[in-house]
Amino acid sequence: MSYETWPSLPAMFFAQADRLGAQPFLWAKRSKVYASISYSETAREVKALARALVALGLENGDRVVLVSENRPEWGIADLAIMTAGGIAVPAYTTNTSRDHRHILTDSGALAVIVSTKALAKRVLPALAECRGVRFVIMIEPIETGGLIDVPIHDWDGLLAAQRIDDDASIEARLAALKRDDIACLIYTSGTGGNPKGVMQRHESIMYNCKGANLLLQQIGLGDDVFLSFLPLSHAYEHTAGLYFPISIGAQIYYAEGVETLSANLIEARPTIMVSVPRLFEVLRARILQGAKQKGGLRYRLLNLTLYLGRRAQLSSNRLSLPARLLNRLLDRLVRRKAAARFGGRLKAMISGGAPLNIDVGLFFASLGLRLLQGYGQTEAAPVIACNPPNRVKLHTVGPPLDGVEVRIAEDGEILVRGPLVMSGYWNDSAASRNALRDGWLHTGDVGRLDEDGYLQITDRKRDVIVLSGGDNVSPQRLEGILNLQAEIAQAMAFGDRHPYVVALIVPDESFVRDWAAANGKNGAMAELAGDAAFIQAIGAAVERANRDLSSIERIKRFVVATEPFTTDNSQMTPTLKVRRHEVLKVYGEKLERLYH
Repeated sequence: MSYETWPSLPAMFFAQADRLGAQPFLWAKRSKVYASISYSETAREVKALARALVALGLENGDRVVLVSENRPEWGIADLAIMTAGGIAVPAYTTNTSRDHRHILTDSGALAVIVSTKALAKRVLPALAECRGVRFVIMIEPIETGGLIDVPIHDWDGLLAAQRIDDDASIEARLAALKRDDIACLIYTSGTGGNPKGVMQRHESIMYNCKGANLLLQQIGLGDDVFLSFLPLSHAYEHTAGLYFPISIGAQIYYAEGVETLSANLIEARPTIMVSVPRLFEVLRARILQGAKQKGGLRYRLLNLTLYLGRRAQLSSNRLSLPARLLNRLLDRLVRRKAAARFGGRLKAMISGGAPLNIDVGLFFASLGLRLLQGYGQTEAAPVIACNPPNRVKLHTVGPPLDGVEVRIAEDGEILVRGPLVMSGYWNDSAASRNALRDGWLHTGDVGRLDEDGYLQITDRKRDVIVLSGGDNVSPQRLEGILNLQAEIAQAMAFGDRHPYVVALIVPDESFVRDWAAANGKNGAMAELAGDAAFIQAIGAAVERANRDLSSIERIKRFVVATEPFTTDNSQMTPTLKVRRHEVLKVYGEKLERLYH
């Protein structure tokens, strides 16, 4: 069977499990060491949980909310819900009780699967106002102390009771699934208000997998290993980090977290890694900072490698003979060691979810690490376009995937058509009609197609800053350039309907620590935000960034934030996008005062 003939995502998985059998599939840390479960073991667990869901009353089309960190049970649960005929509703682990209440109520969920006690503390209180939920499954056991009156079932106990050879109870459910059925509701991360449930079909996700397969054939697929880092509840990781690996019979390692990512890269030795620009910005900063601290010959060699690598990239490798020879020597002295830090067998890193600053792309390309920028939306399952490995244009997101139609509307908006496009938003016909018109998905992004058919994103329609003089400014471009400065960790541009652009700056934590130590100050960011000398030091970084900006783009004034943008303070989505409306609740008045 193939992408065209698989009737559903579970059918695709079970076909691969039959083919690959005892080969390892999902890897997670057990007692501080990575251990795997095979494709065939995973298939048995999926069928057992699907039987348990049917026994508990799940009917075709019922929704089941899944709240868990990335782990093998996540994929097992997602597949089991679909196998039983249900619709999976992944939810972010960073959601508040209010967020969970909205998703449970909006989706009309029949059941919830939760992984840990810590997550249950935010999920279970939301159930009190969601009368439709009939049962909860806990992956790890929990005592509720009578907190809720909904039955709570133990994951291991349910699966143990259903581990039988007779699959007749679910075969009919599995056989009844069609490509056009809703596979899951992926709720948008809510950068501008309550998230909406995007109805993704089995066909939409498989179509994405097919397009990715055709694209990556250029680097050779086979015996591939993925390192899963982004939350699986996000459409990008759900497709590119779970179902695409399944479609090519790959293995998946689950990263422990951003703090251990460097170690996990060496342990997993991935061949493909998908993530968001923010992670690549962090990795770039860590490499530069580490080399600078060590200093000496190693630091000079890195800078020379970056210089020659950048020249080679920008000139299509048209270097002089001495420069080419030196560049080849640097392959052995620097680039080989850089590759080893990423496991040593990386074929490609793929960036999506937000615009990638070209300097970040050039940095990794200069180190010999292939970084492919792509573009997509949850509403398109989610990948729309991606740079092909054999012809990368770093300032673009590449051409549309095979079979995907893209055109640019008169106002510059990017429109998309094809089987990858969603069926609409759950429970929101008005928003569905607005997004889907005459078969075209209106993305809300602004862009252009170049002479080679490569797509270049210029901004979000609703995020464009229109200055009082009528000039349009891209906040994402400004923020990307600010974030490249060593002193700056995060930034948010502001200035709609004002005469010029100002910014909110989050200083880099290591810079804060070093500056405070050198100046005999308390290292608390909140206290330094009002220190004139510290603000002057940040101002120097802003001025360096301004050199790369046009006169209308330049940051005229700024204010320093008292804490970073994080998911904990709701100022950042789980996929590391700034929630502008939440930031403005805290800093809006300060930013407005910069104009007076």
